[in-house]
Amino acid sequence: MKLRDLVYRLYARRVEYRLDHDRVPKHIGVILDGNRRWARASGGTTEQGHQAGAEKIQELLGWCAETDVEVVTLWMLSTDNLNRPEEQLRPLLGIIEGTVRDLAADGRWRVHHVGQMDMLPDSTRRVLKEAEQEAGENKGILVNVAVGYGGRQEITDAVRSLLADRATHGATLEDLADTLTVEDISEHLYTRGQPDPDLVIRTSGEQRLSGFMLWQSAHSEYYFCEVFWPAFRKVDFLRALRDYSARHRRYGN
Repeated sequence: MKLRDLVYRLYARRVEYRLDHDRVPKHIGVILDGNRRWARASGGTTEQGHQAGAEKIQELLGWCAETDVEVVTLWMLSTDNLNRPEEQLRPLLGIIEGTVRDLAADGRWRVHHVGQMDMLPDSTRRVLKEAEQEAGENKGILVNVAVGYGGRQEITDAVRSLLADRATHGATLEDLADTLTVEDISEHLYTRGQPDPDLVIRTSGEQRLSGFMLWQSAHSEYYFCEVFWPAFRKVDFLRALRDYSARHRRYGN
């Protein structure tokens, strides 16, 4: 074992030992950013970068299981990403499909899709639906796979669903306008019934949400990490949890 690896393990163990498990976030959202830049920096192809990022997901979920996290939302493909050229999008979707299949087959996680199904190719829709059916009743961490996801699109879909639901019960637009609450919209989000994310992590050094969980993250804490997603290490994850546990959440008060 190299000295650098030994020092890293010792440091990670020290951070983990000092972690306050009573203040661990129950729901973590992760913006998996930097796959392509990692590939360029390492002399690899874009596809290799996405594959390395996909393989990192199982590691992350293992770390989450060790620290009592209950829900993880992984932003794997945005609605904007769907506008990429076909030669870039096709292999990326193939990697995502393989990753989702692996998550469902693992047996440790529950899988739930969040995003716009209608925007996705038939094969991707089929994989997402089958994975949710196969792993939906598992007892482990709930893993939201955000594929074809956009925060504005989610809110639009929630409002559309709410309007359709009220219309079936004979309500008018005036009725809805008079009675509409925040909870009404929350009940029609992709994550309805789930706790909002306590912590949102974004890798690659970018400090923006890019539309990730706009509604749900109103009171979330954010942690921006410099490393590209495929290079994200356990110590980076533990640092994020340590940083979160040291914050005082005010919820607007």
